[in-house]
Amino acid sequence: MLPEKTEYSPLVSIVTVNYNNAAVTCELLRSLLANSYRQLEVIVVDNASVEDPTEALLAISPSVKVIRNKENMGFAGGNNVGIKAATGEFYFLVNNDTEFTDGLIEGLLNIFRQYPDAGIASPKFHYFFHKGTIEYAGYHGVDILTGRNSMIGCREKDQGQYDEVKETNYAHGGAMMISREALEKVGLMPEVYFLYYEEFDWCEMFKRKGYKVYYQYKSLIYHKESMTTGKNSPLKTYFITRNRLLFMRRNISLPRRLIFMAYFSLLTIPKNTLSFLSRWELVHLKAFWRGVFWNIRNFKKSNDYVWNSRVY
Repeated sequence: MLPEKTEYSPLVSIVTVNYNNAAVTCELLRSLLANSYRQLEVIVVDNASVEDPTEALLAISPSVKVIRNKENMGFAGGNNVGIKAATGEFYFLVNNDTEFTDGLIEGLLNIFRQYPDAGIASPKFHYFFHKGTIEYAGYHGVDILTGRNSMIGCREKDQGQYDEVKETNYAHGGAMMISREALEKVGLMPEVYFLYYEEFDWCEMFKRKGYKVYYQYKSLIYHKESMTTGKNSPLKTYFITRNRLLFMRRNISLPRRLIFMAYFSLLTIPKNTLSFLSRWELVHLKAFWRGVFWNIRNFKKSNDYVWNSRVY
């Protein structure tokens, strides 16, 4: 538990991943420079972008640490590289398509000060291009039958209806603060996912270690949403399908997993196949089936990651 001192200002390591989007990352850095919290270490991990963003990033913030990966390591892999290089007492992993508001970091730190069981804390999200409209005010749990979940308050006008600090099922992957102490006990983000669902799995890892995930309404971040992968890209279709199956295999007990697999096989596969065909979205159809077959081909490999404790 953090000391109850208003002057307590631990070093916070900001970690963000850039992939062929240096201009957006520069906008994030500008919002950091204007932010109220000053005890920051900023780390940008570049996932093998076509053009080296280092010069542009340093022009905005000369103190930023830029790490260039030789290959695209995905969301989890990129963030893990940044975590390993960080020296702060807290890690704040943020999407590069976010922008900070004053009080954001202070509010999240207060969660760890007030709740000794806090493992991860996420702020309230508003859509950047529709300020005042909520994207995230916590997460509903993953449905055992469908393998899907939803964000609390999504697309609602913010009228203070979710202005309460509370435990939530999952953090938002676009902004997660973690204490160094907790991370040392839990471990790094699982890289088997590459993109999507990894933060849900990571939250389950924290919960298995006795930590809780909190939503902090007093902290606000703006999100430009899906500026890297696109709102409806084949890449997203592939990884959402692949990792939806993978998450359930890793985190759901066998009897319930069989129920989910029956639902997915008998309802989801025919429905999605017919839907993509009816719209003649063959590239998405191919991506969907690639996601399904990845789990079949890698059944033994991906099952090596399954934990046997604290499953649903």
